[in-house]
Amino acid sequence: MKVEQDPNLSPGTAQAADPSAASGRRQRHERGRAVRRVVPRGSHAEWEPAPDRPDPVDLLEAQGRDRVQDLLPIRYSRMMASPFAFMRGSAIIMANDLAGTPKSGIQAQLCGDAHLLNFGAYASPERALLFDLNDFDETLPGPWEWDVKRLAASFVVAGRENGFEAADCREAAQACVASYRRRMDEFSEMGELEVWYSRVSEEDLRGLLSEAKTKKTTKKVSKAVLKARGRNSLHALSKLTRLVDGRRMINDDPPLLVRIPEEDELRGLIYGILESYKRTLQEDRRHLLDRYHFVDAARKVVGVGSVGTRAYVVLLEGRDENDPLFLQVKEAGPSVLEGHVPSSTHEHHGHRVVAGQRLMQAASDIFLGWFRGREGRDFYWRQLKDMKGSADVASLSPDELVLYAGLCGWALARAHARSGDRVQIAGYLGKSERFDRAIADFAEAYADQTERDYAALCAAVKSGRITADADA
Repeated sequence: MKVEQDPNLSPGTAQAADPSAASGRRQRHERGRAVRRVVPRGSHAEWEPAPDRPDPVDLLEAQGRDRVQDLLPIRYSRMMASPFAFMRGSAIIMANDLAGTPKSGIQAQLCGDAHLLNFGAYASPERALLFDLNDFDETLPGPWEWDVKRLAASFVVAGRENGFEAADCREAAQACVASYRRRMDEFSEMGELEVWYSRVSEEDLRGLLSEAKTKKTTKKVSKAVLKARGRNSLHALSKLTRLVDGRRMINDDPPLLVRIPEEDELRGLIYGILESYKRTLQEDRRHLLDRYHFVDAARKVVGVGSVGTRAYVVLLEGRDENDPLFLQVKEAGPSVLEGHVPSSTHEHHGHRVVAGQRLMQAASDIFLGWFRGREGRDFYWRQLKDMKGSADVASLSPDELVLYAGLCGWALARAHARSGDRVQIAGYLGKSERFDRAIADFAEAYADQTERDYAALCAAVKSGRITADADA
């Protein structure tokens, strides 16, 4: 749907994203309300593929040209597991589609890939368990609606995969958006520091559980929290390494985990790489990292959409072998949003990812940093295991999916409130359910599109156009 500019609005009405440029909260709120005349909230319900919509398999193949070619069959195999797995790996397709949908013009820092499994638990530097977005490979500033639409659609696709009724899937999508709208309204009333320090904590999560009123759900969440707390470098040490002649080595499990041999050129560059990466950390964290020494490294296949990008795990050791630190080094390429929004202000894609993560997350990994590697490739660093946990979607009941949807909507609103003009967004959303219902309509229609695109990938594999690894 093409939306024409309302001549009654001043040129920049729907463009202001900087709260400091507004003359006051009331004016900013009214500015957001006025945008409804240009882009009615109900207009977001529409989804119709454009006549010149690119072939979805073409987009995936183009994205894969700069990846490790031997790993692409694993990527396609993982995406073929289900329409939801396909959705996880096809952010580039949805970014292209979202670029043609209505947008208010109000900007925020976007995740760019805000499906429900890119939210989860992780540890703050103070060792508190938080719930937040946890994937920022595609982050860039852009229309806040795009994250909301991708998140809502992911709940419909996931609900269908679980065999839920259409009404249950829609309820989850609408609950996600309603939570986003209500939390954004709350954030619009807060001061700047109050918003900045806000977080979705373990205590908040347990507070939400009181609404579930089922012992089964409470027990399930408590088990997940306990499991997340046990995920750390010591846990990774027992899972990923072995002792060989008294020396700790990362296991070989090709092609998913491939230890870098002693004679490989990359091992000789490790010291320089570490020094380059350290320069992007705060001074106290550089001091901490200096207390560790390099032990081993391996190439690791990660995720669904990221398969084929260059990713490594690095084992460092502190006081002794029982004091490990696992870091993940992940390639940062162009965001799928590029070409649809203004270019990043960061020339380094690793820097782009780190800056976006720090802006959107309530608290971020103390070892988050970046460096430029061989052949000019950009990478970012983070801890491999640090109390990370995500939902087991397949085990969720319809009521639990709705509860989780509200949690994700809350976390996304908090992230957007930190980076965008929360008062304008709240003014645009209003108090009614009109926007919620519109996005639920979009989510159902786009779930249908995802299933068609999934079928196109399966057909491409069956015809031999695409090769998938059946053993991945």
